[in-house]
Amino acid sequence: MSRKFLVRTFGCQMNEHDSERLAGLLRAEGMEPAEGLDDADVVVFNTCCIRENADNRLYGQLGQLKTVRQRRPDLQIAVGGCLAQKDRELVRHKAPHVDVVFGTHNLARASELLRRAASEGPVVEVLDAPDSALADHAPAISAARELPYAAWVTIQTGCDNSCAFCIVPAVRGPEVSRPVADLVGEVRSLVRRGVVEVTLLGQNVNSYGRDLTKRRPLFAELLREIGAVEGVRRIRFTSPHPKDLRPETVAAMAEVGAVCEQLHLPLQAGSDRVLKAMRRGYTVERYLSRLAAARAAVDDLAVTTDLIVGFPGETEEDFAETLAVVADAEFDSAYTFIFSARPGTRAAAMEDAFVPTDVVANRFERLLQVVERSALRRNQARVGRTEEVLVEGPSRRDPAVLTGRTRQGKLVHFAPREGGGPAAGAFCDVEVTRAAPHHLVGALVRMTAAPAQRRLIPVTVG
Repeated sequence: MSRKFLVRTFGCQMNEHDSERLAGLLRAEGMEPAEGLDDADVVVFNTCCIRENADNRLYGQLGQLKTVRQRRPDLQIAVGGCLAQKDRELVRHKAPHVDVVFGTHNLARASELLRRAASEGPVVEVLDAPDSALADHAPAISAARELPYAAWVTIQTGCDNSCAFCIVPAVRGPEVSRPVADLVGEVRSLVRRGVVEVTLLGQNVNSYGRDLTKRRPLFAELLREIGAVEGVRRIRFTSPHPKDLRPETVAAMAEVGAVCEQLHLPLQAGSDRVLKAMRRGYTVERYLSRLAAARAAVDDLAVTTDLIVGFPGETEEDFAETLAVVADAEFDSAYTFIFSARPGTRAAAMEDAFVPTDVVANRFERLLQVVERSALRRNQARVGRTEEVLVEGPSRRDPAVLTGRTRQGKLVHFAPREGGGPAAGAFCDVEVTRAAPHHLVGALVRMTAAPAQRRLIPVTVG
């Protein structure tokens, strides 16, 4: 009987894609996905360390597994990813029942480390720099995705920026870009499996290729190359850095038909003083000018952003400036975060300037009101329009309702046609009848394309 594995993911899309590759590696070892903890022989936690609550969730779940391990001594537990890269031996100290600890640079060796632990005992192996077998070259399986018609493609790992609040450069290392030919080859393989939408991932996609050419970014060229792959209907990307958003990238977004009318452009704060303290490399004026240029070039562009509340030293005046900028920018949605001090970052050393918790909580709620007001207005403007929707499947809250996303990334709920369908992976036209801040409601007009034929087979890149 095959051993079964369970991968639990904390963090961003990069972590989720890493988990796909982990699943592919374990499948290549002959393991099968487990339905839950009760039938898992191997549990892998793929971790994030961007915010403290992710640390707390991990250690809480590891604590719960201690009693499970006592009942089932053959259960293997592994911790990988960013927190493992940062904490190393601390993970084993806090949770001695963990068998394997591996970092962001040796994900491709996870299966080997599990085999070693089975025969030799606990293994802690965290590399300080990427090994020769980049994790991006590990196999991924479409069965690992809830939606097999969409795929993430990592174009770049690491980050060369030095934002004061961010620990990513310390745990992911410097920027390393994958060659254009490799990425185009991966996308072609994905299309052969039935994938119609790809999301390009990187810590700063706008600087993609700078390490390959030693002269200029190649992201605009990459968008054009992938857009030319037959069968790709939608291309998304995240995350770009505002300081590196170049005119040629905006031009590619406007000219390449497969590139979706969606831009995630992290603002973080609307105060120049705070942006300088954050070491973001741009001013509010520069940010807004680039946002305006993108909106002018790309018709019907939806823009989302990231915002941090309570960065050390943020005054009420600073926060008022942020509220004004957010209201002026009219974002379609925003990921709002309360500042979390991460050990080793510049911001963590600014303890004397930390904003009181009650003040931060009040500001956070006020910011949410402005964000949701803009989001609702932007969505209400779509009522009465017919949108192209890629069907994701039944709603989690109501299986009788289908969900899908527009090219702008907006979630749409709509009733299926009589007799069921359309199936996940199909394209259809939906008339928007109602709007809420975080989703649209519509009525099915017609199905425009059936799902592509699926082939749930491993894809190995490189």
